[in-house]
Amino acid sequence: MKRRYFLGAMIASAFAAACQRAGIGASTAGAAAQPLVERTTDVERIVKTDQEWQAILTPEQYYVTRQGGTERAFANAYWSHHAAGAYHCVGCDLRLFTSDTKYDSRTGWPSFWQAEEGTVYTRRDVSLGMVREEALCARCDAHLGHVFEDGPEPTGLRYCMNSASLRFEPA
Repeated sequence: MKRRYFLGAMIASAFAAACQRAGIGASTAGAAAQPLVERTTDVERIVKTDQEWQAILTPEQYYVTRQGGTERAFANAYWSHHAAGAYHCVGCDLRLFTSDTKYDSRTGWPSFWQAEEGTVYTRRDVSLGMVREEALCARCDAHLGHVFEDGPEPTGLRYCMNSASLRFEPA
């Protein structure tokens, strides 16, 4: 079972890398994407130009957070990270998740069963021929990853995030 799971993850990772090279897979944006969980009004918005984002983010961070990209599974900073602390948005430093809600989903990406209240909103993502719930930062609209309904209790959610969209702050 583990070998089959590993092979499936490797195929998915290779597919994501091929899509990245081809420029395929950027999440839907603009009027076509309808928010499913509204952005909270308690979080002050940060808006920057593409040039401003490129100046503060690495190329991979920019690809993931501003273009809706995905990093490779099992080859990112936080998929097997177990230190106590908090995970912040790499673009605006909003605290998004704590290590208390992180768990090993065996997908190769950092996964959490709950976001900090009011920090993450979702919208429908129909890229790559799939229908998914895209997770975005409520402050700067950074693409973080996707939310699935196959997570552990108590929420049943899996916030499957990209390490490139996160910055860890130890407790």
